[in-house]
Amino acid sequence: NSGNPVPSNYHTTLQNFANLGVDVQITELDIEGSGSSQAEQYQGVVQACLAVTRCTGITVWGIRDSDSWRASGTPLLFDGSGNKKAAYNSVLAALNAGGSPAPTTTTTTPPNTSDCRNGYVALTYDDGPNASTTPQLLTALRSAGLRATFFNQGNRVQQNPALAKSQRDAGMWVENHSWSHPHMTQLSQAQMTSEISQTQQAIQSATGVAPKLFRPPYGETNSTLKAVEAQFGLTEVLWNVDSQDWNGASTAQIVQAASTLQGGGVILMHDGYQTTLNAVPQIAANLTSRGLCAGMISPSTGRAVAPSDTPGGGPTTTTTPQQPGGGSCTATYRMTQQWGDRFNGEVTIRAGASAISSWTATVTVNAPQKVSSTWNGTPSWDSSGNVMTVKPSGNGNLAAGAGTTFGFTVMANGQWAAPTVSCRTP
Repeated sequence: NSGNPVPSNYHTTLQNFANLGVDVQITELDIEGSGSSQAEQYQGVVQACLAVTRCTGITVWGIRDSDSWRASGTPLLFDGSGNKKAAYNSVLAALNAGGSPAPTTTTTTPPNTSDCRNGYVALTYDDGPNASTTPQLLTALRSAGLRATFFNQGNRVQQNPALAKSQRDAGMWVENHSWSHPHMTQLSQAQMTSEISQTQQAIQSATGVAPKLFRPPYGETNSTLKAVEAQFGLTEVLWNVDSQDWNGASTAQIVQAASTLQGGGVILMHDGYQTTLNAVPQIAANLTSRGLCAGMISPSTGRAVAPSDTPGGGPTTTTTPQQPGGGSCTATYRMTQQWGDRFNGEVTIRAGASAISSWTATVTVNAPQKVSSTWNGTPSWDSSGNVMTVKPSGNGNLAAGAGTTFGFTVMANGQWAAPTVSCRTP
């Protein structure tokens, strides 16, 4: 149906079939709808299949809507003129982003970071929040597995505090872009202070977190402004790449601009243009193809770096308990992928200074989160369903300093805090 054609438990249903020991395929997929809504539904199905190891393929009729058996509707990836629809781009982005790793019992030494082998870039959006575009932009970013930095105007945060909070809740970084977007270098020092101070207060009130970064409107700055920024402990952030979305750039031109980003780079975009919103899936696909990931902006350097938090601000958890005899092990958690309703986590188990013959890991999720699938380990749960115990799939031997990984998918159910993990040896 056109309202919500993909059930919210679709991924779980695929996993339930796979748990029977059979391969699963999705055939002759068609989803009624149009625009970003249809694109999100198609992307969700692809991501659900990629997250299930035994989901081996998806087929879709590669013809126009008007040539389909539902010619009166718009269920496919090409419109009546044969043009690629937003759904086509979202499917491509999901496929390029990849899915959960296939099961393996291969032992590794450090964790695989090849997905971000060429570093991190910062996607930034100025001038929000805007009721007409911010919700859709957040949905597009989350669907593409991207995190971004929003440089918000204080007066708009005051008008839309819930939107600013939704940015933070979606795992984005919310920073200061002045109160009213003036030419800051034309203001007195007192006026500069007011513009920054009011915005700091508005954002902290809306999100619970004070900004650490400041982007001056129009990129205009001087020594007086820098001194005021320093009073608030703010790092000034400009950009390496200008998308020109503010100057009428098309979606294709915005994507092209983003394709020039290199590791550490920052791109200027704006929360307010449909062309910018439409560019998100293609930007995601391009970054993935070039071994780049979307990261945060370092308050120390103003350059893009790996995120030091997990969506919603929770810390990545590492525990290192020492065991009496028989060696020790550590468990380190990291989030590897995120979608609109779930995320994939990976735990690295590493032996200490001496070899170990086996290990047992404990993963505790935050209610109402639920683990929907696992790989590379043998899981069991306590009565609450929130504490998962994982043992090796097969041989658990690890040489001194060697490591292995297992992973899992967590249905967030609105809760994005990172699970806590620990490891013990027999």
